[in-house]
Amino acid sequence: MGRRLASRWLCLIALSAGSPASSQAGERPEAPISFRNDVMAVLSKAGCNMGVCHGNKNGKGGFKLSLRGEDPNWDFAVLSRDLTARRINRLEPDASLLLLKPTMQLPHEGARRFKVGSREYEILRRWIAAGSPADPPGTPALANLAVEPRDVVLVEPADHVQLSVEAVFSDGSRRDVKSLAVYDTSNSLIEAGHDGLVERRGAGTATVIVRFLDRQVPVRVAFVPARPDFAWQGPVPANFIDEHVFARLKALRIYPSPRSSDSAFLRRAFLDLLGILPTADEARQFAADAGADKRARLIDNLLERPEFADAWALKWADLLRVEEKTLDRKGVQNFHAWIRGSIARDKPLDQFARELIASRGSTYRDPAANYYRAMRDPFMRAESTAQVFLGVRLQCSKCHNHPFDRWTQDDYYRWANLFARVEYRVLENRRRDTNDSHEFDGEQIVIMAREGDVKDPRTNQPPAARFLAQDAANLPGDADRLVALADWLANSSNRQFVETLANRIWYHLLGQGIVDPIDDFRSTNPPVNPQLLSSLATELASHNFSLRHLIRTIMNSEVYQLSATLNDSNREDDSNFSRARALRLTAEQSADAMAQVAGVSLRFAGYPEGLRAGELPGVNAVRDRDSRPTSADQYLKMFGKPPRLQACDCERSNEPTLSQTFGMVTGSLVMELIRRRDNRLGKWLESNQPAEEIMDELFWTALSRPPTAEERRSVLAHVESQSNRREAFEDILWALMNTKEFLFRL
Repeated sequence: MGRRLASRWLCLIALSAGSPASSQAGERPEAPISFRNDVMAVLSKAGCNMGVCHGNKNGKGGFKLSLRGEDPNWDFAVLSRDLTARRINRLEPDASLLLLKPTMQLPHEGARRFKVGSREYEILRRWIAAGSPADPPGTPALANLAVEPRDVVLVEPADHVQLSVEAVFSDGSRRDVKSLAVYDTSNSLIEAGHDGLVERRGAGTATVIVRFLDRQVPVRVAFVPARPDFAWQGPVPANFIDEHVFARLKALRIYPSPRSSDSAFLRRAFLDLLGILPTADEARQFAADAGADKRARLIDNLLERPEFADAWALKWADLLRVEEKTLDRKGVQNFHAWIRGSIARDKPLDQFARELIASRGSTYRDPAANYYRAMRDPFMRAESTAQVFLGVRLQCSKCHNHPFDRWTQDDYYRWANLFARVEYRVLENRRRDTNDSHEFDGEQIVIMAREGDVKDPRTNQPPAARFLAQDAANLPGDADRLVALADWLANSSNRQFVETLANRIWYHLLGQGIVDPIDDFRSTNPPVNPQLLSSLATELASHNFSLRHLIRTIMNSEVYQLSATLNDSNREDDSNFSRARALRLTAEQSADAMAQVAGVSLRFAGYPEGLRAGELPGVNAVRDRDSRPTSADQYLKMFGKPPRLQACDCERSNEPTLSQTFGMVTGSLVMELIRRRDNRLGKWLESNQPAEEIMDELFWTALSRPPTAEERRSVLAHVESQSNRREAFEDILWALMNTKEFLFRL
C-alpha cells in the first residue's frame, strides 16, 4: 500500500471511527489506547520495527513496518486497514496474528516477544477490541522523555540501579513508561532489564540508551570496584583541564599514571606538534635543562616552528580531500599551500571554516574553492560539511530518519538543498584516462547558480533550504545559501561547531576524543566528560578560535603530560584520560623518523628528493601506471596513509597488519635506509668514530635518551663479536627501528 493511500485511509478513519466501547456500569473507565503513544511503543519494545525484523527495507513475511517507528501513519494503515492481511481480528481479538505470533501461540521466526497477559499484550488486545481506531484529534503528543539518574557512579558492593522513565506529553501530563521503554547498552559491562533495572556484569563505564517512541536519552553508568583504601593521589592541577579530568577520576576511584619522563614528553611533543623526532642535540639540551618551566618553553618554541604548519596542514588535508585525482596536481599544491598558510598565520578557525564553506572562484586563483571541486554533488557536500564542521553523520537520514540521532529525512534534504546551487565551469580537462569521469586535470571555476534545488524523492518536490538545527527557519529564496550557511555555522554561538573543533584538537593530542568517534556527536554518543568538552570549547571561542592557544593550553596540562605507565586502578580505563595512550606513529611520522635516524632523505615519485613525508601536499603526484612508486610511496600506503576519498579521520588506518610486520622487519624502505652508503653510519665509520660514541648518537637520535647500562653492554658486545663493523651497526640501527619505543608515541 502506498503512503498516499495510507494517508487517505487516515482521513477516512478520522471521520468514521467510533469511540471505544464504554465500560460496564459502576466501573471506572480505562483511558483509551492511543495508537501513536501506546501501540507504537509496544511495537518498539518488542523489536518488531527493527531493521532485522519487520522494519527491514523489504519487511518480513509480507509484513513491513517503518524502521523504528519513524512513520506512524504508515504503520497504522498497514496494521489496521491493509485489506490483504489477517493481522488483526476485531471480532475475536485473541485470534489476531498480531497477538498470536509474538506470544509464540503460532510459529514465529522472531521468537517470543512478550507473554499472554503482559502489559504489551493487553495494550494491543484492547486496541484491537476497540476497533483499532485512529487517535482522535487533539491526542497529546510526546514532548519529552525524563530519565533519572542520567549519570551515576556506583561503588561496590552496589551492583544495580533502577532507572525512572517518564513520558511528558504536550498537554503537560506525565506517565511512567519504564516498562514500555527500550534499553540499549553500549557494551557487555552492564545488562538492562525489561523495566529499566541496570545490573553490573563487570567493572567500568557504559551507556544505556533509553528510547521511547521518537525520543532517546543516554544514561552513563559506572560500576566502580570498592578499593577501600582509596585516597586520591595525583598531580596538582595546572589548569581547568586537570580539574575536570581529576574530578572524574576521583569519582571513579582511579589514580592517574605518574608524570611522563622528560625524554618521553620531549618525543611526544615533537611528534604531536611537528610530526618529527627531536635531533640528538635537541634531546640532550632538553635533558640538561634544569629549569622548572622547560616543558612550557619547549611547547612555545615548537608552536612557532615551520614544521608545525606542515604537521597540522596534513590533518586538514586528509579531511578536505586534498588529492590529485579530483583536484589535479596544481589544485592540490594550491589548496595545500592555502591550508598550510592559514595554520602558519594562526588564522582563526572560524574564519578558516567560513572561507571554505562560502568559497567560489577559480580552483587555481582561489584555492579554498577546491573544497567544492572535490565534492561533485549536493549530497556529498551536505554530508561532508556536517561531518567535518558539526560532527554529525547524516548518511543514515538520506533513506530514513536517523535511528540513533534526532535528524529526520526532512532535515537531510533541507540541509542538502543549501548546496544545490554549486556548479562548475570546466575550462579544460586534460585527463589521461578517458574512461574515468572522476578524473580532472585543468582549471575549474566554482560558481553559485541563481536557481537550482535538490528534490525530496518522497515527494519529488524541492524542500526549503534550512540549517541543521531544530529551531532553524527556511532561508529566503534569493539568499546566497553558502554565505548564509558560513555565517551561521562558523559562529561562536553555534556551540556544536565550537565543540566539534575543540574535540578534534583534543583527539589529535590525546589520541581519543571526549566524544569518540570525533565526528559522531549525538545524544546517544555522549561525551565522556561533558564539563571538560564545554570548557575547552569556551576556551577556544574566547581566544579568537586560535589553534595555537588551545594546543598550548592542553599540552601544559598535567593530563597531557601523564605517562603511559599502567597502575592497578587505571589498567582497564580507556576513556577517562587517566594515562597517556600508546599510539603507533602514523605512516608519515614513522617514514620521516626512520629517514631522520638513518640520516638520509626520502624519495617520492614526482617530487624532488629531500621532501619529508609530512610535507607532501597530496596522495599520488604520479599515477602508479605512469611511474613506478618508490619504496617510500609504497611504505606510506602500506602503513595507512589515506587515499582522501572520505571526509573522515577514520579513513586513516593505524591498525597493524601482517604486511606491516614484514614491512618493518624486511621491508624495502627500512633496508634501503639502513644500507645506503651515504647514511650516518657510513659517515661515522669513515671518520673512525668510536663504537661507544656511535651507539650513544644512535640512541639519542632514535629514542631521545642515552642507552641504559644493560643496553650499552649488549650493543658493545654485539659490535665486538662481528667481523664487519658496518654490518654490526646496521643490526643495531635495524633493532632500534623495530622497538616499541621507536614505533610508538608513548
